[in-house]
Amino acid sequence: MSIWKNGLLALAATGMAAAALPVPATAHEGARSYADDRAEIEDLMARYLFAIDYFDWDAYVATFAPDGELEFAAGVTRGREAIRVAVTNFSQGIGRFYHTEDGEAATLRHVTLQSVVRVEGDRAWARTIWVEMANHGPGDTMKMGTFGLYEDEFVRLDGHWLIQRRNVLNEFIPGRNSGPENPVAEMDALAESAASGL
Repeated sequence: MSIWKNGLLALAATGMAAAALPVPATAHEGARSYADDRAEIEDLMARYLFAIDYFDWDAYVATFAPDGELEFAAGVTRGREAIRVAVTNFSQGIGRFYHTEDGEAATLRHVTLQSVVRVEGDRAWARTIWVEMANHGPGDTMKMGTFGLYEDEFVRLDGHWLIQRRNVLNEFIPGRNSGPENPVAEMDALAESAASGL
């Protein structure tokens, strides 16, 4: 038998022996990784967008912590019921800005693009680019509307991630835009400050 074949047999035997070793339960059960946390946070952000685009206000407010905070061009709102009032009022008036050629309120769809998520224990931060489009163009065609940045802070409550604070920045509104510094650097500084206090 050649050295090459002996080497393969030795590797195979080593692999079988390793596979037979007991694996700590935490490697499979109960251990959360960054990937797990990020997947849940990304799912939460997607649920937020589906809820707002389909006027599901129960699902929308459920993405926030009970004492969560929403800041956008209309101001700052705290608590789920106050957030519900603020966002439904905003939604009812959006037809003034986005409408079809016959004057009906346009259909809006929000999309998130690149997102950076930082997790430190039961707190997390994210910076995410968002865009909004509607059938507001000529002949009710799609028109890219607004765009901006979500500045988010999340909290894990009862094992689930929720939005603790969302600041919706609009790049086209003076005083509501991001920059000029990289927003990710600011996010990292916030997370590191919080982590040092843990």
